[in-house]
Amino acid sequence: MKIIKRNGSEVTFDLSKIENAIRAANAEVPEDERLTPREVTFASLNVEDQCKAAGHTVTVEEVQDLVEDQLMALDRFTVARKYIIYRYVQNQKRQKNTTDDKILTLIESNNEEVKQENSNKNPTVVSVQRDYMAGEVSKDLTMCALLPAEVVDAHNDGIIHFHDADYYAQHMHNCDLVNLEDMLQNGTVISGTLIERPHSFSTACNIATQIIAQVASCQYGGQSISLTHLAPFVDVSRKKIRRSVYSEMETIGFKASPEQIDEMVEKRLREEVARGVQTIQYQVVTLMTTNGQAPFITVFMYLNEARNAQEKADLALIIEEMLKQRYQGVKNEKGVWITPAFPKLIYVLEPDNLTEGTPYFYLTKLAAKCTAKRMVPDYISEKKMKEYKLSKGEVEGEGDTYTCMGCRSFLTPDRSGNGYGNVARAKNYEPGKPKYYGRFNQGVVTINLPDVALSSGRDMDRFWQLFEERLELCHRALRCRHERLRGTLSDAAPILWQYGALARLNKGEKIDPLLYGGYSTISLGYAGLYECVKYMTGYSHTDAQATEFALSVMQKMNVKCAEWKLAEDIDYSVYGTPIESVTYKFAKCLQRRFGIVAGVTDKGYITNSYHVHVTEEIDAFTKLRFESAFQRLSPGGAISYVEVPNMQDNLEAVIKVMQFIYDNIMYAELNTKSDYCQCCGYDGEIQLVEDDGKLVWECPNCGNRDQSKMNVARRTCGYIGTQYWNQGRTQEIKDRVLHL
Repeated sequence: MKIIKRNGSEVTFDLSKIENAIRAANAEVPEDERLTPREVTFASLNVEDQCKAAGHTVTVEEVQDLVEDQLMALDRFTVARKYIIYRYVQNQKRQKNTTDDKILTLIESNNEEVKQENSNKNPTVVSVQRDYMAGEVSKDLTMCALLPAEVVDAHNDGIIHFHDADYYAQHMHNCDLVNLEDMLQNGTVISGTLIERPHSFSTACNIATQIIAQVASCQYGGQSISLTHLAPFVDVSRKKIRRSVYSEMETIGFKASPEQIDEMVEKRLREEVARGVQTIQYQVVTLMTTNGQAPFITVFMYLNEARNAQEKADLALIIEEMLKQRYQGVKNEKGVWITPAFPKLIYVLEPDNLTEGTPYFYLTKLAAKCTAKRMVPDYISEKKMKEYKLSKGEVEGEGDTYTCMGCRSFLTPDRSGNGYGNVARAKNYEPGKPKYYGRFNQGVVTINLPDVALSSGRDMDRFWQLFEERLELCHRALRCRHERLRGTLSDAAPILWQYGALARLNKGEKIDPLLYGGYSTISLGYAGLYECVKYMTGYSHTDAQATEFALSVMQKMNVKCAEWKLAEDIDYSVYGTPIESVTYKFAKCLQRRFGIVAGVTDKGYITNSYHVHVTEEIDAFTKLRFESAFQRLSPGGAISYVEVPNMQDNLEAVIKVMQFIYDNIMYAELNTKSDYCQCCGYDGEIQLVEDDGKLVWECPNCGNRDQSKMNVARRTCGYIGTQYWNQGRTQEIKDRVLHL
């Protein structure tokens, strides 16, 4: 069994240290108030048993809490008091140097919590360490000087989570929907260099990857681009290639027929499209941004976004190549094809590609094949999105279809209905048309719903009172995020604010107009709806006796966001947080505050957003249908998933799920496994096994447990992780049941 020290390093649990600590406190009190040797052993063994039963790797602070509880349970209050005083004194001595200690453990790759914080960052690499080191200093500044004490205390206690505190000191925001069309068609500037409109598809792809890297270095969340914005450059290349072919024929004196010319042009064009797509694929996974990781990028594939028949056909050509290359994967250092984490792909299901006989069903079959092997693309239903996302003046069924920003963060519909009067001064502004590209999210604060429930003691009136108070606390924390961005000059990130990614403001101009009126959003995140409902009602929220309460919790958050929005002209929105590492933090805090409560705090994780609990037996179609009602009440962002076995030999079933998604839910994905053992070449599922109280990855073929010699890819929070996870998230992955 392991234990996590205060500096984040992980060491073997040592029972003698607990016994010695109790004996030291024991020696400080009169003999008639001391524990007997037997009681010392009894208390120590009880603490050990509780650590084993915790469901996660415990921290030193948790062990000390358990020791205090044992001393109290034995009625040795004087000994307990001495132990608490000693603990307090030692804590005061440590306070002055905690940040230094954390940084030192980062440098030595000995901080287990940070090593597993982000499944797409390798903490042994110096560039990642540099980002984490800067983050620790920034976080310390944020918590000590920039945030109100009530927000800091609530964050530390796990009552709320103030996301990305390591970036808060700078004037940075969360997610972007990049206006790639404006930047490619009207030019941009990168690192002081003017980039004009490209003259070929391959050049456009190359410029796009440079834009992606620049944007990623100026914010800390996800970003999305649309392949539709690259589609016009296919015809630019087609015409260029045609001129070249004619020139070659003329040079050699050969008279080719129009059909022969067309064949040669299309062959070369496909080769160029393949090169351009490969540029995006490989640049994204090999580029390193200033935060020490590949850009967190989502690529949107939506046929009906094309403006004319030619553009739609060219867009289909790009989508086809993107899916083919993603199905193939990328080679690892051993030359084996594996599943990359990025770019994340989103494929829109629409009438033209949904069923056999429709013009683009061949793309849907290719998407199904890719999903079965590589876990992407994910799927958006044009039908459901047009029901949900209604800009000003639109009616249900005729709304807007657009991509999320990163893995799930969705913009609110354009409440101006006319692109906000081009407040961002984009050069591709179209009066009267709703605007999405060029907008962004200001930040996220997440409420711990199970904590609200447990704090209420199952008193329903108390629950709603506490819920109101906690939501207002989140509101104050979100206002901190907003105020931190207010007054930011466009010079802080020229690629975003001056050169088209989000706006084309003047140098020295404030970004403030983009923070109001709905142009950008700000997210009220939530986590653990299942555990909240389970505690308050005794049932899963899938049970008819609890579903109404679960929906009322969601509705309450939406009502509060609407109140704040009306009062402040800021688009607050309910957001199903992708709590990759926070799921573990919240679980540990709940156990520390409330102990082990069966079905609520007895795991090393809590459930993401509104999701059905990962251990609950439910079929894929029932799960998606059930979650669709909750997804609609999570307009700021949400994604549902179904866990499936290897489906590469059953693509018909994959397509059935995709068709069900189209009719029933706005945004969903299929989770499968995609692993490889570098020691023996095994390419099946790498297993999770328990070793001394800790979950480790093991090849079932050769027994390899060296994470550096295996490739494991799992969907964790709407995106694929490839650098492993903390123990809480790892436990959640192990507990997942199949839905198909």
